[in-house]
Amino acid sequence: MLILGNMIPFVNLTGQRDAYRDELSAAEKAVLDSGCYIGGPEVKALERELVDYCNSGAGNGGAGPETQAITCASGTDALTLSLMALGVRPGDEVIVPDFTFIACAECVSMLGARPVFADIDPETLQILPSSVESLIGERTRGIIAVDLFGQCAPYDTLVPLVRKHGLWLIEDGAQAFGASSGARRACTFGDIAITSFYPSKPLGCYGDGGAVFTSNARLAEKVRMLANHGSKERYLHETVGMNSRLDALQAAVLRVKLRHFEDELKVRRENARKYDDFFADYNAGLRASGGVDGAKIVPQKIAEDNTSTYAQYTILAEKRESFIRVLDAAGIPHCIHYPMPLHRQPCFESDAGRAENNADRASRMAVSLPVCAFTDVDFIIDKLRAAL
Repeated sequence: MLILGNMIPFVNLTGQRDAYRDELSAAEKAVLDSGCYIGGPEVKALERELVDYCNSGAGNGGAGPETQAITCASGTDALTLSLMALGVRPGDEVIVPDFTFIACAECVSMLGARPVFADIDPETLQILPSSVESLIGERTRGIIAVDLFGQCAPYDTLVPLVRKHGLWLIEDGAQAFGASSGARRACTFGDIAITSFYPSKPLGCYGDGGAVFTSNARLAEKVRMLANHGSKERYLHETVGMNSRLDALQAAVLRVKLRHFEDELKVRRENARKYDDFFADYNAGLRASGGVDGAKIVPQKIAEDNTSTYAQYTILAEKRESFIRVLDAAGIPHCIHYPMPLHRQPCFESDAGRAENNADRASRMAVSLPVCAFTDVDFIIDKLRAAL
């Protein structure tokens, strides 16, 4: 991730800590005084609260009382554990979106399987079901759908597709815990779902952290065992696993932040609405003003019936380099998510000869602006208005 500009924080974590300082300090002190730093009541309580949160918006067919949350050391570990629990082996193929962070493809490759890159919708930037179906072959075992930038992938199409072909589905909700599609919250779709608690995520801790969600009791038991060195009973290892745990201090921080999470999401969505209105006015006035080389700047489309966490507020700028020069001159921080599609990364160079696709075009145009609940978006928009 490329971060540019330093006058305004891209994610204002210090502002968030100042707002909850007393609650966070009390929670942190309680853990440190308890002497219980790995596992224990804080981690168990967080796992219950994560499931309760998902259930609170699940609606019919969503997460149920049997759903389990298994916390772990990172979102990347959550993906790896999910793939291991689903039995991914060398020679298998797993379809992943071409335009996203490398973690989903990386975890597939680390297990000896092959990631196969599906194209994206040019407006929502989510994995494109028609591209997925065209890539299904004899070695395909499943699909990882990423809830990119905070909105759910098109599960109304993807779920019937995987059932039709006898595949499994992982929902990568690393950027979207708190989002919804219809009456269901993110992390309730697919056979397994994951999220990340990396500090800059909408719900983030003070280090790495992640969680796996599933309503399949067999898969839940297997994930817990794999995350604990392949062991359900101390010093008895049924399989080769890994060491992936969320510590109690991070769990305590997340429990505090979870209490304020819905209020923060309301502010994020209001911030996004303000940006939407500004860029709608900007595009409407291009003919008169000329703008940035007369080029449109279009926000990521939020699909009908979706709500987003706006993990990033991402726009597609036809003349991105010109727009970035404007942002730099105005002191507005920005990030490029992501500078190249996965199939063009050196580690996946065997696919580098493919024709240009929607993911290539998004990689040339996408740029993200600050949107967190502790960002003064009105101030940024005033700067944009003056600069554009």
